[in-house]
Amino acid sequence: MQVSVTRIAPREGAVVWLVRHGETEWNAGRRLQGQQDSPLTERGRRQAVAIADLLGRLLPREEPIRLVTSPLGRTRATAAPIAAALGLEPVHDARLAEIGLGAWEGMTWDEIDAQFPGALADAAPHERYFRAPGGESHAAMAERLGGWLADAEGHTVAVSHGMAGRVLRGLYGGLDPIEALRLPTPQDGVFRLDGGRMEYVAAVAG
Repeated sequence: MQVSVTRIAPREGAVVWLVRHGETEWNAGRRLQGQQDSPLTERGRRQAVAIADLLGRLLPREEPIRLVTSPLGRTRATAAPIAAALGLEPVHDARLAEIGLGAWEGMTWDEIDAQFPGALADAAPHERYFRAPGGESHAAMAERLGGWLADAEGHTVAVSHGMAGRVLRGLYGGLDPIEALRLPTPQDGVFRLDGGRMEYVAAVAG
C-alpha cells in the first residue's frame, strides 16, 4: 500500500467532536461491515446514550453546534440520542461513511481466508482491509474524508466509523498513514480535535 503523510486542517476555529457508532451485532460477531449495516446491540445503545450525555456536558452552550453523521444505519442510530439530548437536527454526509469492503462485507476474516485463498497472505492487520475485491482504496478514503475535514467549521459533532475515524484522525494530526491505521477505535467516548491536538474523553456506559 503506497501512502504519503498529509495534514489537513478544518476551517479556522473549528472544533470536531468525533464519535464512532456504538457496538453492532456484526461488531460483536467480528464480521466486517463496510458500507453494509447491522443493528446496534443493547451495549451499543447504552454507549450512544452515554455519549449523548457526555457531549451535553462537554459542548459549549454559548456556541452553535452542528451534528453531522455518516448516512449508514448504525451511525444514524448512534446519532439519534445525541440529537435528542442536544436539540439538533442531524445532517447526513456520505464522506463520513465507512470504508467500502466490496465482496468481503458481512464476512469474518476466517470466511475470507477460506473463500479467497491467499488474499490475506503477508498482509499486516492495517493493510488487509484494502485488499478486498471491489473495495475502496486508502487514497479514495483519504480524499473524501479529507474533503469533509477541510469543510468542517465551528463546533461539529461527527458520527462516523472505525476505519474512517482512523483515517480522519491521521489526516488531522499529520500522522504517518500506517501509524494512523493502527489507532484505537473505541465506541464509548469522544475524540476532541481542536487546535491541532487530539484528546479522547471516555463516557461511562452502564
